[in-house]
Amino acid sequence: MKIRLDIFEGPLDLLIYLIKKNHLNIYDIPVATVCEQYLQFLELMKLLDINIASEYMVMAATLIHIKSKMLLPREEEASQEEADPREELVKKILEYQKFKEVANYLKEKEKERLRYVTRPSTEIPQEEVYFEASIFDLINAFKTALKDVPKDIFFEVVKDEFTVEEKIHDILHLLVVKERIPLSELFGSASSKMEIVVIFLAILELIKLREIVALQKELFAPIVVVRKSRLESAV
Repeated sequence: MKIRLDIFEGPLDLLIYLIKKNHLNIYDIPVATVCEQYLQFLELMKLLDINIASEYMVMAATLIHIKSKMLLPREEEASQEEADPREELVKKILEYQKFKEVANYLKEKEKERLRYVTRPSTEIPQEEVYFEASIFDLINAFKTALKDVPKDIFFEVVKDEFTVEEKIHDILHLLVVKERIPLSELFGSASSKMEIVVIFLAILELIKLREIVALQKELFAPIVVVRKSRLESAV
């Protein structure tokens, strides 16, 4: 089953995510560390059968190329004149961040305008403001729950005792009883690593189908899942 998500973000989003997560200086990126983590994310996406756009592979090649250039010994005199191999990448990241900031600003302005023509939500208290979690936050939460899983488990799981369809049904049933469910609670209910994999695939499928939304109060914060219809009815 190939997972295709509309919320899927691009390679620069992943780079920014890793830079923020590791509290790195964007002007002095430790390329070796970022490259390793970037490739780990790509490997996990492949194992989960998430559709990866070709741009991700291009960025991976770019990071590896920059990493190799920085590892090459350079003469002191030549190194003073030669441009930093990271310079072009940093420029792209900064430009992309500006674009995202403008897009987010316009989105917030649209939300403000909608408040004047819709009744305020009575479902969630004003102080509890949630934002939609990125695919990278979801994968990071999955990594934390799963730890070191052998690759063969990803191939065994489909034919094992758990199925994605059953977990989809279980999650939707829980969301009838509860308004929101912490992702950690869903993973914590699993009896094995294989079951965690299936739960995660079910969550991705429900997000793709726009049945649920994954929310968090801020970047890297704990994630909760909510029925999309509940959020829409609360507006």
